[in-house]
This record gives sequence, structure tokens and C-alpha cells, in this order.
Amino acid sequence: MIEPGSTYVVMGILNTDSIAYATGKLIEELGGKVVWTAQNERMKKIFFDRGCKDLTQEEKDAMNFKYCDVTIDAEVEALFEEVGEIDGVLHSIGYANPKTCLGAEEMYTEATQDVLQGFHISAASLATVAHFAAPKMKKGGSIVTLSFEGSRPFPYYNWMGVNKAALEALVRALARNMGKDYIRVNAVSAGPLTTKAASSIPYFEHLSKTWEEISPLPWDTVEDKAEVANACVFMLGKYSKKITGQTIFVDGGANFMGGVLMDFEKPAK
Repeated sequence: MIEPGSTYVVMGILNTDSIAYATGKLIEELGGKVVWTAQNERMKKIFFDRGCKDLTQEEKDAMNFKYCDVTIDAEVEALFEEVGEIDGVLHSIGYANPKTCLGAEEMYTEATQDVLQGFHISAASLATVAHFAAPKMKKGGSIVTLSFEGSRPFPYYNWMGVNKAALEALVRALARNMGKDYIRVNAVSAGPLTTKAASSIPYFEHLSKTWEEISPLPWDTVEDKAEVANACVFMLGKYSKKITGQTIFVDGGANFMGGVLMDFEKPAK
């Protein structure tokens, strides 16, 4: 799926327990090169250097890390200038203040700045990344972002659900705009996964339970990171050249279901 020697930027790495890490490692296994980005040096030290006990220091040092805060245009521009020619980007970035934008019983919040910050990071930043990455994809390329069921509201997900809906709309708008440069833009929508990002979602276990009740294929909130990574790599690579503007669901099929599974429909243990 990946051309040997091709280069991809994987943005938003926190630790090894993430879709971003699984995707980047698969790219490397297939012969590609990965440039990893974290928001800043402090975040990398806290969550990656100290938090990832499953990697040796030698393995960590071998990773090509850069720093980029996607809310600062100059940092995004500097990142892609430094990286040079690339074949694609994985945008694995999202944030909403869990105290004001997640978990409440109603949508309204007085914390307007938190809402705007969440939208900027989780959705609008994709346009910034695409703008500065595009000139570095001289032969065309692929931009993939990570979503979570942007068409349906889930309890407690609140403003992040709104941000994901906006992100998927932005994918379509960018795909229309960037096709002339042979650049594809797509989203991969995963089912609920146990990651560092998920740990900040109030009542995450409710989402996991929901998937048990509606997913026609069994869904594993830990092991199925690899399945999502497989789809991300496919969308980044050469075998998806005519796919753009899409949200690809890797969620066990939960996205199309009407109602919960009947007993005779439930996956065998």
C-alpha cells in the first residue's frame, strides 16, 4: 500500500496507545518514512518520553520528531518547510475542554472561548495543515483525518460531536478544492477506542457499551486500533487514488444500524 521510501507526516502523537502511532508504525513496516509531530516539547516529554514504557530509549531516539502547534500558522508553515517533499499527512488532532464542552446534560455553555478553541483545534486546523502541506506534495498525495461518527449525536460527547461533524464537512470542502492538485482528502471514522484522548471523554464506557449493543461485527476497544490503522494506511497509500471527500467507517458497522442488535444477531463470543 505504501511506496518504499515515501514520506508521511503523522501529526498529533501522544503515546504508543493511539491510532496515530499504530498508523505510523505500519507505514514504516511497509517501507515508508514517518515524521512524527507533537504539539510541543513539554507534551512530548510528559506523554511520550515518560509515559511510553513499552519502547526503549533507543527506539524513541530513532523516531523523527518535530513540534507543531496547529493553532499557530507560523509553526505549521515552518514544519512543512523543514520536512520538504512528502506523500501524505495523517491529521490525528482533536481537543475539547472536558469540563465545559463534554459530559454535561445539555449543550449550552457559557465557555464560548472553550467552544471556539475546540473547533479551531479539532476541525479548522485541518485546513491550516492542508494549506501548508499541499505545496510539498508535488506529485499529489493524501491527507487523512480521524473522526468519530459526525452524523449522529451521542450523550456526553456534546461539542466534540459538533466538531467532528464540522471536520467531516471540511474534508468534503477541501477535497473539492484540492483535487486539481491531485491531492485527496478523506476522514476515517473509528469506533470507540481506549486511548489517551478517550480517557478525557466523560462516560466513555457508555460509548463502549453502545457499540456492544449495535455493532454487527464484534468491536474491541483495545485491539481494533490496528484495524483503524490499516484503513488509514490504505487511504494514505497508492491503492486509494480515486477516493476523496469520503468518511470511511471502521467501526464494526455500527454507523448504519437502526436500533440495537436482536439476540440472534449478536456476534458469537
